[in-house]
Amino acid sequence: MLRPSIFRSNFVDDMFDDFFRDTFWKDSPVTRVETMSTDIKDMDGHYQIEMNLPGFTKEDVNAELKNGYLTISAEHKQEKEEKDTENKFIRRERYQGMCRRSFFVGEQVTEEDIKAKFKDGVLVLEVPKKEKEPEVEQKKFIAIEG
Repeated sequence: MLRPSIFRSNFVDDMFDDFFRDTFWKDSPVTRVETMSTDIKDMDGHYQIEMNLPGFTKEDVNAELKNGYLTISAEHKQEKEEKDTENKFIRRERYQGMCRRSFFVGEQVTEEDIKAKFKDGVLVLEVPKKEKEPEVEQKKFIAIEG
């Protein structure tokens, strides 16, 4: 049985490609898969984390350390308006995007230990390697009266 040409997989693929080629998607900062792609390098004495955050500014990015987890989040809001001469909307678009990732870095690492830089849409963090210090066994004596 012959199917109509609209059901060919090429047509469906082309339809979605055309949809994402629209100018609306080009202006938004979070349109590509590369958002928050991360490289972690094992350096001498520390780990270097490089995270791609295209379209985000330094003010959009937040790094938090809690219970041994380093959480990086980025949030961006954007509004775009185009009006005609009578101030009636021809086009009005809003964009809001947020992404977040967490990494376990150890409970012995503190905020002061981590160094962070943001430049050209790339966040670079240096997290020191700290081994968990073995607990020193303390002898506890019970006072004996008498």
